Amino acid sequence: MQERKRLEAFVSQDRGVGALVSDVDTLFELGREGEDVAAELSREIDKLRHIVDKLETAMLLSGENDHRGAIMTIHPGAGGTESQDWAEMLMRMFVRWAERNGFSATVTDLLEGEGAGIKSATIEIDGDGVFGQLQSEIGVHRLVRISPFDANARRHTSFASVFVIPMIDDDIKIEIKPDDIKVDVFRASGAGGQHVNRTESAVRFTHIPTGIVVQCQSERSQHKNRGTALKQLKARLWEYEMDKRRVEEKKLEDSKSDINFGSQIRSYVLAPYRLVKDHRTKLSIGDVDRVLDGDLENLIHAFLVWKKTGKIAGDGKDDLPE
Repeated sequence: MQERKRLEAFVSQDRGVGALVSDVDTLFELGREGEDVAAELSREIDKLRHIVDKLETAMLLSGENDHRGAIMTIHPGAGGTESQDWAEMLMRMFVRWAERNGFSATVTDLLEGEGAGIKSATIEIDGDGVFGQLQSEIGVHRLVRISPFDANARRHTSFASVFVIPMIDDDIKIEIKPDDIKVDVFRASGAGGQHVNRTESAVRFTHIPTGIVVQCQSERSQHKNRGTALKQLKARLWEYEMDKRRVEEKKLEDSKSDINFGSQIRSYVLAPYRLVKDHRTKLSIGDVDRVLDGDLENLIHAFLVWKKTGKIAGDGKDDLPE
């Protein structure tokens, strides 16, 4: 059902793009005939550009778990109230991003700081493509501003870390293809009387793709032993899948950095000037308030392009204050 919903959304977007292109063509024709359509044409082109950017972002999400929802954790760095307040600002930014995009965001765990801010937060954001997009936020975020908690109005630098993992369904369906199983039957060993020694009631299953082997010889009936062996195989395959997930989560865990200067992925400068700069893609945005209000589309898109192609969005000049 999720796959169907995703495909229906793609079809709907494709039709929408087609309709917008047709409208733009019509406006160009009217313009060539002398009508004043400049304002309407500008609006339609901006609308078309926005849709195309979203489609391009969706095309860049090719990872196994990119289409899933995400579980995000936020932790402040050293600095007490200052960093805790910054962590809360980040939490609000991501919740607003989810709301702007029609995703559901639920704060499942929150530890408030003393006086202001938060000591930690966990947010579940559910929607198609959430994890793929929010991978751009994994790392340390740096804030430079005049501290509202400093009576002398000095400039402070604060850090907070963001970590994201895919939201995995609890119900894991293990599908075993008959061609993937090698079945061996043999005579059971051990105590059991004449029946055990004379009939081939014991069963061994070998799962060819993974090499997992299970066998059962506890019952006199080969049919019952087959059923028991199949249950064991499903359990072993479930554990195998969980092991793979733990390896992937370990890779994500290893991508975490220390929450301090020099390890930040992005800086948000509110003083002495106003600028958001991503240190990986080199993209700079002057409207800091809009970004902090959840408008992360350009930052996410630039990250996905950089991750896929290695191309950067900016000029590579780092003009941020130390």
